[in-house]
Parts: sequence; structure tokens; C-alpha cells
Amino acid sequence: MQISLPITHEQALELVKKYNSDERDLIHYLESEAVCKALAEKLGEDKEYFGMLGLLHDIDWGITKDNVQTHLTKAPNILKEAGFDEEFIELLISHGYGFDCANLQDKKRTEKKQFILAAGETVTGLIHAYALMRPEKLEGMKANSLMKKFKDKNFASGVEREIILECEKLKLSLEEFFEIAIRAIQSIKEKAGLV
Repeated sequence: MQISLPITHEQALELVKKYNSDERDLIHYLESEAVCKALAEKLGEDKEYFGMLGLLHDIDWGITKDNVQTHLTKAPNILKEAGFDEEFIELLISHGYGFDCANLQDKKRTEKKQFILAAGETVTGLIHAYALMRPEKLEGMKANSLMKKFKDKNFASGVEREIILECEKLKLSLEEFFEIAIRAIQSIKEKAGLV
């Protein structure tokens, strides 16, 4: 079932760029969009809806990153003004559950849709960091070699492993999840600067 969205992909990209100018952040949003879309498709959810969530999930990061506790406090108004409903906004905010921002530290994700977004946007950091290490970038990257990097806590240490493991709540093995995510980012490798 397709859920109607208030803005087009192009308009969403413009909105993201209005509040975020850092190239690395923009790449993360595009990678998150690709992975969330691929996960949604695999799990029988609306891929355009989840792609939009992935693209917009950190909409206010560019204006809150100097004071991380305010992250996700500006997002609701920005999204409301763009025409998004409460359900979309709540779902988007859920990727911040457990973090010390917007008073979300005590909240826990409990729903399939929340796990798709949180695990989907988090895994991008691991894949991107690994691609940058490899001479062939994303070309030929395999889930089993990414598993080794995942287990090495010193590698991409800022990437929250527990959130990536929420993929298991989607009834996906870690390896299967990595395969989906790698393929998704390979499909936008030019945009991600990984060629």
C-alpha cells in the first residue's frame, strides 16, 4: 500500500539542503534513504515512504549539531510546515530514542517501522567507513567481510552496534541485513562519492 507523501523527492532534497550544508551529512542522508528503501521493499513496506524517512531523518542536524541535546527538537516544526503528519514525524523522531537529545534518552523502539529507520540509517556509517578503506571502495564488498569490521569495536567506533543489531527484530540476520544495505549503497555509489 502506497502512503501519500506531502512533498516530492526533489522538494525533500531541497529541504534537507536548506538546513544542512555539510557534504558528509548529505551523503549520509542519501545512503540512509537508499538503505531504508531497500529494507522496506524487502519487508513489504512502502519503499517511497521509508526512503523519505531515511532522507529526512536528521533534517535539523545542521542547525543543532553544535548543541546535540537540541537535535530532533527543531525537526517536528520543519516537517509540519512541509506538510508531514504526526505519524511520520513521530516515526522519524524514534531513531533518536535512547540518545541524550530532545529528552529521548528513556524511550525505546518497539515497532517494525522504527527498527527499519534506526538500523537502516545507522549501518550506513559502518559501510561508508569500510568502503573508504578499500581501494575498490564498494565494488565487491561482501557481507562476511563487513561482519569482521562490525565485530572489531575499534573500527568506526562511533557507530552504535546495538542499533544495527535491531535488524534482528525485523527477522533479518545480521549478514542478510548487511547484504541488503551494501547493495542499496552500491546503487548510489556515485552520489555517495564511493567510486
